[in-house]
Amino acid sequence: MTDAAPLVFLVDDEEAILKGLGRLLRAEGFEIEAYSSPLEFLQRSPPDRPCCVVLDLSMPQMDGLAVHEAIVGRDWPCGVIFLTGTGDIPSTVKAMKLGAFDFLTKPVDAEDLVRALRDALERQAQSFELHEHYDDLKSRFEPLTPRESEVMELVVNGRLNKQIASELDISEKTVKAHRAKVMQKTGVRSLASLVQMYFEMQQANGANGEK
Repeated sequence: MTDAAPLVFLVDDEEAILKGLGRLLRAEGFEIEAYSSPLEFLQRSPPDRPCCVVLDLSMPQMDGLAVHEAIVGRDWPCGVIFLTGTGDIPSTVKAMKLGAFDFLTKPVDAEDLVRALRDALERQAQSFELHEHYDDLKSRFEPLTPRESEVMELVVNGRLNKQIASELDISEKTVKAHRAKVMQKTGVRSLASLVQMYFEMQQANGANGEK
């Protein structure tokens, strides 16, 4: 995790709003990137830290919901807070289904916006840490061969070397060799650590819809 200031993107086609919110949020300690064009915003490289997008719902080039869908599709680590000039119930519902953090009406109350941003960034930081942990786990298991993975799954589910040898039709000596490779490649020093890491990975895969 970086110690840099929280990153907030402002995306609104009204320059006056960008300037006003930019001054307000910089004074609150946020790092700001402002975009009057949603297309220009989506052309930037993916953020490498937790962030939040304060996004206008109605823009001429591309509406806020479409921008939000693009953010979700690219798996950016960004929460989204919508700003709208009118109370639009269908759009609010759709935005929330996409995972929007909040939906504020213009002219936005400064305290409400700052509070929403801090809450959204805290949630994104937690999610970002979980993703980093998942990526670390994934990188540890990727070097395993299919046979090593088979042996590992049987080991963490409590099978003895003799049982694994019988089930996979290999010698106990080969099982021990595979176990040693699994421990070496995953970087763990004990069976307990391997079991914990394996089931954390299974849980992470389930949360991400993977098998």
